[in-house]
Amino acid sequence: MDSTRPATRDTPQEPRTDRRGAVVAALMLAMALAALDSTVVSTAVPQIVGDLGGFSYFSWLFSGYLLAVTVTLPVYGRLSDTFGRKPVLVAGAVLFLLGSLLCALAWNMAALVAFRIVQGLGGGALQGTVQTLAADLYPLEQRPKIQARLSTVWAVSAVAGPGLGGLLASYADWRWIFLVNLPVGAVALWLIVRHLREPARERAARARVDWAGALAVFACGGVLLTALVQGGVAWPWLSAPSLALTSAGLVLLAVVVVVERRAADPIIPGWVWRRRTIAAVNLALGALGLLMVAPTVFLPTYAQSVLGLAPVAAGFVLSVWTLTWPVSAALSQHVYRRIGFRSTAMLGIGTAALILSAFPFLPYPGEAWQPTLLMLLLGAALGLFQLPLIVGVQSSVVWEERGTATASILFCRQTGQTVGAALFGAVANGVLAARLGGASDLDAVTRALDAGTVPEATRRAVADAVHAVYLGAAALAFLVLLFLAPRRFPVLDQ
Repeated sequence: MDSTRPATRDTPQEPRTDRRGAVVAALMLAMALAALDSTVVSTAVPQIVGDLGGFSYFSWLFSGYLLAVTVTLPVYGRLSDTFGRKPVLVAGAVLFLLGSLLCALAWNMAALVAFRIVQGLGGGALQGTVQTLAADLYPLEQRPKIQARLSTVWAVSAVAGPGLGGLLASYADWRWIFLVNLPVGAVALWLIVRHLREPARERAARARVDWAGALAVFACGGVLLTALVQGGVAWPWLSAPSLALTSAGLVLLAVVVVVERRAADPIIPGWVWRRRTIAAVNLALGALGLLMVAPTVFLPTYAQSVLGLAPVAAGFVLSVWTLTWPVSAALSQHVYRRIGFRSTAMLGIGTAALILSAFPFLPYPGEAWQPTLLMLLLGAALGLFQLPLIVGVQSSVVWEERGTATASILFCRQTGQTVGAALFGAVANGVLAARLGGASDLDAVTRALDAGTVPEATRRAVADAVHAVYLGAAALAFLVLLFLAPRRFPVLDQ
């Protein structure tokens, strides 16, 4: 069993605050901002396009923000270990609020996309640093509680985001989607500045920032993720733009390796992958991000086209897993204290694999309560899987490494989601094409849903395609169960 007993003593670098509750409130507000802006724009797209035009590249409102968040996570993680959490979090919040203000002032779609990227540059600091500070503020036995709170905030924001965006766009103006960030973010920023106290660090201990490595990581991640996000959507996978971006990304990956090997204090230090525990968790959470795509991307289409549900009801079928995920995460401490981090995570992913495997055996067309029940169970299983791994990694490193370690696992999870969208999208479209012939894909199904007519053959083809995706996710979960489990967690005394 992996150890949950102290191995060595952590350095006395934990943040001190007279009012930890105020700091936690600020962290929850910051997490809500980052989570909401991943989804809040989706239902306001018609109003935005009607006002600004630029329909052909409105998808970059989402992908530009998410790409900026993802590629900056490793950079902010290393900076927080070098300069402390507070300055990175404050700078990220200011950048996020600046991006929000600029988005509200955008005069065309190109400007709005550019300002969404500015928002994402700040959002990367919010996501990574909030998770790291949560571990700094609480000892090991209390970390599941704060992580569960953050998970709850993320879940509620993810569910409420589309509804909030639709309400603001319909009854006010779409620009208020971004303006409401300003007072909420200002409160979070004020609480952090006033109440968070980190111990002073000796100037001699601060290494030089690897700006060349940061730029290389940013460029490499941006190019490769763009190739994955736009491949098969904006252009065919084997087209010239896709091949050019992929080739450029691989060249930049080689540049990252060379630059980071020569850097005295690299943005992505080698120990992130040399330590088996952290490397295994990085791969496991990358796989988690990948398999999460199966329900989040494909279940709403299944619920509308196969079950015949309205969009709101279809969204509810998906959103129920956000109810059980944080509850399971909060209760996971009672499990891993008895059987360890590894065994708890294996219990969670093993259960998730069985649940994903059960989805293709649902009756056709079936009732809405059947996939809803599976999603409730899946949320509980994945909460039991993810949180012990995050807490285990954060508890196995010293303060000066915690930001980098946390950012690495968040980066891998979000990269997994990007890869999963491309991979499972290809699987689903392949099955649809085989069942229906020609170039049928999920986009055609979506257009049919908008028109209100889905032929029976298309319904059955969608069911087969989504079943194939779920089977792929189940197979991936079994691979995680067999090969990607860290063998032990050398927990430090902290």
